[in-house]
Amino acid sequence: MKIAFISDIHGNAVALDAVLTDIRKKSIDKICVLGDICYRGPEPKRSLELVRSLNADVIKGNADEWVVRGVREGEVPDKALELMNKERQWTVENLTQSDIDYLQQLPEQLNFRYDDVNITAFHATPSSLFEVVPPHASDEELEQKFFAAADAQVYMYAHIHTPYIRYLSGKMIMNIGSVGLPFDGLAKASYGLVEITNGNLRTSIERVSYDTEKVSKLYQQVDYPNTDMMINVIRNGRL
Repeated sequence: MKIAFISDIHGNAVALDAVLTDIRKKSIDKICVLGDICYRGPEPKRSLELVRSLNADVIKGNADEWVVRGVREGEVPDKALELMNKERQWTVENLTQSDIDYLQQLPEQLNFRYDDVNITAFHATPSSLFEVVPPHASDEELEQKFFAAADAQVYMYAHIHTPYIRYLSGKMIMNIGSVGLPFDGLAKASYGLVEITNGNLRTSIERVSYDTEKVSKLYQQVDYPNTDMMINVIRNGRL
């Protein structure tokens, strides 16, 4: 069983196209999408349509929640609140009510078992769409935030746009990074791969090249409200 975990597409359908092409080449059996599908990219509608066309398990991320109800005070720095809501409004104007209803009804956690391996997946933490758990979090913090919620061998999450794999107390934690907006300085789409064979477990973080200049031009063509900053992130793979 090969399972691909993708997340944080953020309206970058060009990057998602590249990732899905890579997934098809690897003969993946199952795809899981861990949220943040539309918001902050030039192609929110096409990104969502691509996700909905997959036979995939999809859960909600914080950016999906923002599309549904707006960005609230205290969720982002005060100086960014007005601009981020302008971006949200632009995104909503490029979606249908059916799209927004789809995002609203998404579950917030995914749990499944294959070949005696329990996997739990969530966007940020099991109890929050917004909480940040960085790669350098202490063992104690990881155990408190992740292990208390579900008894699994593999814990998958997204949100921080910085992929890593870590082993703790006989369990594996993977952050799968971001398809559309990586923040680790490598301007390539990121996703996670888990392969289970006869109880054996193989994991990797995959990085996929895509046309960043095409995406940069799309931001300009659609007159996105925060074009310059977003193009900088796309080109450099960091905020």
